[in-house]
Amino acid sequence: MNIVLLGPPGAGKGTQAAGLSRQFGIPHISTGDIFREEMKAETPLGKLARSFIDDGNLVPDEVVVDIIKHRLQKEDAREGFILDGFPRTIPQAKQLEKFLGEMGAHLDKVIYLEAPEEVIVQRLSGRRVCRDCAKIYHVVNMPSAREGICDECGGETYQREDDRPEAIRQRFAEYRDKTADLIQFYSEKGLLQNVDGAIKKEDTYRQLQEILSGLQ
Repeated sequence: MNIVLLGPPGAGKGTQAAGLSRQFGIPHISTGDIFREEMKAETPLGKLARSFIDDGNLVPDEVVVDIIKHRLQKEDAREGFILDGFPRTIPQAKQLEKFLGEMGAHLDKVIYLEAPEEVIVQRLSGRRVCRDCAKIYHVVNMPSAREGICDECGGETYQREDDRPEAIRQRFAEYRDKTADLIQFYSEKGLLQNVDGAIKKEDTYRQLQEILSGLQ
């Protein structure tokens, strides 16, 4: 079962993918998690990724594609995977299609988690990030034990510039514009299915379960 989860930042892709990964026994592959691990280890890739992410920019296609190709070749992804945060563009989608074809595989479903702008602003504006290890918190949903202090490393947590409401609105508009063609691309292939990401996460998860159970 090879799945792609699409949706704007804050739509709940990571939360839903983690649950599906446990249920179906396939890895949740998040470009965000990969980059955070690299940043924490201060590898060359991590430093490069941080230079883009901290400014609220997307990591260039060529870097992301190489990372995903390498990850999909690992043993745990042979029976399937859930991609979260990739692809983001038509070129990335075509690269993924080509690479899977070379492996004798294909995508089974592309799920688009929909959520309106105001829901996204509310969710993301509460996010806080550790300056040292990049662990993510939320002031309402997942606060650190001590305000402003990371539970993992004791570093300072802060609100990124691109998590401020005005920046979130800009990111939402950019995501919508940049992924409109990608959504059409997968819709025309008969792979796309929309799911409501603005409702309770348990209800969203039930929708996803129904869709994916039919693929087994």
